Amino acid sequence: MSGKKTAVWDAQTWRVYKRLLGYTKRYWLVGLIALIGMVLDGGALAAFTQKLKPMIDDLFAKKDAYLIFWMPIWIMGIFAVRGVGTFVSSYGISYIGRNVVQSIQSDVFAAYLRLPAAFFGNEPSGQQISRVTYTSEQVASASTDAVKIAVTEGVTVIGMLYVMLSNSAYLSLALLVMVPAIGLIATMVSRRYRLISRRIQNMMGSITGAVDESVNAHREVRIYGGQQHEASRFSEVTHRARRLNLKIAATNASASTSIQTVAALALAVLVFLATRPDVIANISPGVFVTVLTAMGALMPSLKRLANVQANIQRGVSAAEDLFEVMDMPPETDTGHREISRTRGDIRFENVRLTYPRGDFEALRGVDLHCAPGTVTALVGRSGSGKSSLVSLLPRFYAPSAGRIVLDGENYEDYTLASLRRQIAWVGQSVVLFDDTVANNIAYGELAGASEADIMAAAEAANAMEFIARLPQGIHTPIGQSGNTLSGGQRQRIAIARAILKNAPILVLDEATSALDTESEQLIQQALQRLMRDRTTLVIAHRLSTVEGAEQIAVMDQGRIIERGTHAELIALGGQYAALHRMQFHDHAVGSGSD
Repeated sequence: MSGKKTAVWDAQTWRVYKRLLGYTKRYWLVGLIALIGMVLDGGALAAFTQKLKPMIDDLFAKKDAYLIFWMPIWIMGIFAVRGVGTFVSSYGISYIGRNVVQSIQSDVFAAYLRLPAAFFGNEPSGQQISRVTYTSEQVASASTDAVKIAVTEGVTVIGMLYVMLSNSAYLSLALLVMVPAIGLIATMVSRRYRLISRRIQNMMGSITGAVDESVNAHREVRIYGGQQHEASRFSEVTHRARRLNLKIAATNASASTSIQTVAALALAVLVFLATRPDVIANISPGVFVTVLTAMGALMPSLKRLANVQANIQRGVSAAEDLFEVMDMPPETDTGHREISRTRGDIRFENVRLTYPRGDFEALRGVDLHCAPGTVTALVGRSGSGKSSLVSLLPRFYAPSAGRIVLDGENYEDYTLASLRRQIAWVGQSVVLFDDTVANNIAYGELAGASEADIMAAAEAANAMEFIARLPQGIHTPIGQSGNTLSGGQRQRIAIARAILKNAPILVLDEATSALDTESEQLIQQALQRLMRDRTTLVIAHRLSTVEGAEQIAVMDQGRIIERGTHAELIALGGQYAALHRMQFHDHAVGSGSD
């Protein structure tokens, strides 16, 4: 059973490694030159060792004039060739390695861009970041550095074996002790490396995640005195990583010690064979020293060949993780029709939603009609299903049952790209990029917009009021996530982006929450302009912001429990009226205390 398992494991390792080496194919010419350099590097040392016999037996014993003249020149030539081989192989391998890492990082990042939303909800962001930064670096040592070691040291081993056998096949019998034992050690070490390496990949994701969380939450950490807690959490994660890396180091050290012991035994056997009475009388000092030196040179090469398993297993383990992400199916797009511009007639028909890996229904039979050019407000407690409902519109998730109809057609019949062009989105958590104001407004498919159109959108969003004061106007960089701007300023840039897109469907997800009064008034004005002649779905906790909506849907536990205009729902005296009374009371108390 274990033999079968090992065979399968070896086949899997080879399959992954072969795919990894596929990334080096386009650099075959550089690889060929580097390969020649490796052969020169390893072969030159064997050539020098072969010269030891004439150096000892003829140069010093017989004072051969020919060798006295040529031997220094040969030695200089051999090591000059080796120097060229070392440079060419090292640079060539580094060139290929860097390009392989870049290609793999690009492929993983491309996979992230096409994977469905569910993927990002099921895995910590630290793991996803670590995959691009740390894990992808591990494959370079497996696809390039390991090849360099394998070829260079392999040529050295073959060269030394030739030197030994050509000088004395009898003394080379000592190899029978060394080679099988080293092969056994390498196999055992390989299995252990593979086991530990996968755990190290996951641990690096945990470290990245811990740092990412603490950096992003630096204000909360300080306000709530969480420094000690974060330090302890980080220390625990790094402690586990240190233990795993020490296990790798211990495995490495054990392998080196075992190989040295085996090599020492082989040298002892060599000396024993050479000193037999019938051999010692017939063997020359040059032959003995040459064979002894060749065997001595085999030791570090065999040790490095055994240790190259660490790089290969670490790289294969990393590559498995990367290829697993690359091979994940992209977002499902069953659409076969392009939609140029929708009228914005949206119907939710008995829509149900159970999230992947979820065991409860987020939506339970929602029926809702949003007429073209009208505003539909979704209100209700947190967790009632409001965000789940609007997340279905751009098909971030697919309904588990029921259907969504757009302009009389099942919206799944439209291609994803053309459907999403119909939707503009302004959320509570504004997403901005480390770029200029202009490039954040004219983002993605809007990048071809003229400067005049960008400024007009910013003006309509009441954003020019602060943009005009920036050092370079709309061409001012705003830092990572727009951290040089206030919350209200970031929100207005997001609204300007939505205005520039000019999509017929608009989703506002808590777009005015947690803003100061002045910002809220400016943003409300901008939103009124944005909502004009668009089918709008608004998620709001503050009911005062949606009193003018054509219809208000009150949600609770994934269902719509009330629907109507503000006046109709107040008259109904149900949950909406209760929420309105509570908010009005809180507002009145707050105003009185002022």
